[in-house]
Amino acid sequence: MTELFAPLQSLKEGHWFKLICGASFQHLPAVRSLTLAYTLAGADCIDVAADPAVITAAQEALQVASNLAGDAQNRGFGYKGNLPFLMVSLNDGEDPHFRKAEFNSAECPKDCPRPCEKICPAQAIVFNGIKENYLGVISQKCYGCGRCIPVCPYDIIYTSSYMSTPGAIAPLVMSTGVDAVEIHTKVGRLAEFQRLWQAISPWADQLKVLAISCPDGEGMIDYLHALYDLIAPCPSALIWQTDGRPMSGDIGDGTTLAAVKLGQKVLAAKLPGYVQLAGGTNSYTVAKLKAMGLLKEAGEQGEGSKGEISSPLPPASCPSASIAGVAYGSYARVLLSPILEQLENKEVSNTSVKATVRLEEDEVFLWEAVELAYSLVSQIKSQQER
Repeated sequence: MTELFAPLQSLKEGHWFKLICGASFQHLPAVRSLTLAYTLAGADCIDVAADPAVITAAQEALQVASNLAGDAQNRGFGYKGNLPFLMVSLNDGEDPHFRKAEFNSAECPKDCPRPCEKICPAQAIVFNGIKENYLGVISQKCYGCGRCIPVCPYDIIYTSSYMSTPGAIAPLVMSTGVDAVEIHTKVGRLAEFQRLWQAISPWADQLKVLAISCPDGEGMIDYLHALYDLIAPCPSALIWQTDGRPMSGDIGDGTTLAAVKLGQKVLAAKLPGYVQLAGGTNSYTVAKLKAMGLLKEAGEQGEGSKGEISSPLPPASCPSASIAGVAYGSYARVLLSPILEQLENKEVSNTSVKATVRLEEDEVFLWEAVELAYSLVSQIKSQQER
């Protein structure tokens, strides 16, 4: 097996791990730190916003991770120098992953208990206006979970959504060196999906993975079959991402049930490609999958024998028989947030001003973050012999 195809081997063996930084999450220091920590922990894919600055931040972290591969191995973590795929997320229509909350906190009554501030998992809501000169929502940190909206006593929080621009997609894919694309869609948007796919397809053979993310809905399976007919023959490995309960994994263990249930539904449809869970995934997810017999056991292989890969792509006639992997978004980010917040607030010694401190520049924070990331990555990796 070549290092190039290591993430694809994870798909075939059923222990693919994807980190979702967030389709609208543009806080560059956090993206960089999350990418670095989860890469050193052994992630197979890093999913980021289709924003050149965000992509560059992630690529910088991947380069740093390459230089730290030996240290990670010596400490017993999962990274062996085979870089994860870098994926960008695109949307063919309105989608909660592609929105930002907005409001002016100066308009809030002084006696408001500020439930929005307490519930925000990204620490993106600011009232004093001092930190980074913001009042309301720090746009780069907001990833659109929407939890602040229903708790506002005065109903002044709203959201702004945005769409992928098909004309800008192809140059982005070509010029930034991403390995994979994920398209977020919904039942009934076949024409919109087709327009987006037409913008990507001339360069699709450059991609190693195409992922399609779709929430449940009436007629979902027929819709997914229609999508497959539209993109076939798919020139890359194909992942069906089952978006059970979007951006909810950090709320509680019960949120994972929606993702598992939807995963079962898509598996039963016997679509060509791989099935990967998302939406509500957390520390409970792998245990639930194991208990239900939905993960491959160690030693079970996909096409090809152990230790080699006969082809990076699954045959079109060979649908998934089990869950190939799990993507973690809000849970994975919140897991590391205490360390990243300390890093962000750290003052450079012997100076009176704060400056950006990169994760690799603080060895204690770095390996604490990697250890936390590994506690999540290793759950699905333990399905296979290391």
